[in-house]
Amino acid sequence: MTDTELHDLRRHKWHLDGRPVRTVEDAREFMESVGFCLMYPISAQEPGMRAGAEVVLPIFIGAWAGGDESLPTRQKAFADPRAHQATELAVRLLRERSAYEASVFGEDNLLVAASVFPFFYALAGDRNPRQEPRSDRSLSPLAQDVFSAIQRAGPVTKRRLAETLGGDLSEAAIDRALSELAARLRITRVDYHPREGSSWDVLYRWSPEAVNEGMHLSVAVALSALLSKYLDCVIAADEREIGDFFSPLIAHSKIKEAMNALLAARELEFVHVGKRTLVQVAPARTTAGRNSRRRA
Repeated sequence: MTDTELHDLRRHKWHLDGRPVRTVEDAREFMESVGFCLMYPISAQEPGMRAGAEVVLPIFIGAWAGGDESLPTRQKAFADPRAHQATELAVRLLRERSAYEASVFGEDNLLVAASVFPFFYALAGDRNPRQEPRSDRSLSPLAQDVFSAIQRAGPVTKRRLAETLGGDLSEAAIDRALSELAARLRITRVDYHPREGSSWDVLYRWSPEAVNEGMHLSVAVALSALLSKYLDCVIAADEREIGDFFSPLIAHSKIKEAMNALLAARELEFVHVGKRTLVQVAPARTTAGRNSRRRA
């Protein structure tokens, strides 16, 4: 495979080749095909990103537009009409639980397909999501208060949260608390209206089946499934690209261990792309092919 061929295969899978994703049916199909995508392009300069990191992923607004020319970042999305229409389509997926949001790369949301989300939750989510927030010392006091308020009254908007919590809380402080909880998958955005903004609910109540499934998956099983899905999404990737995607979720040693196990099981294989050696999902082996190898 050449670098150009890899580039073209990614553009086709990510709908950057003039085939825009405009209907909710198309958006569902796109999400299930790729498994993960970013809402907007991000760079290593984004808060929460490791220096030098470059996340290789499809972009939802790019799929909506059918190309990647002059796509807005999150900071500039307010001034781009494409962003408003792409966001409306993404929110429809969130409402019907065909996709979920995860705050993995700072404030730039990762969208995760419904079929993939339980595996994602097994790595990033809380194994005891109903626990009293006061017992979770890793959460800030305000995040604990926000979680309790959403648990009692959710789905709830930021405006209602401010009214419920009282005091002289700034919007920025509430945003920080929401981001803190969203990064732990304790809460999730479930709706959005231009006038009222986003609505939030506790994840275990919004999607109990997905959370329950994720709670009972082992880390090893979840990581293996996500590695395979990520490589299917990007066609092929090197170890750095794989690490840049998974490092916010799990230690590099675990990533390496899972990748070696999948290579040993011939679920993954190496492929030469230009001068690089990448990893890809191994082609499915037919029954006839397996039998012939056994006879040999």
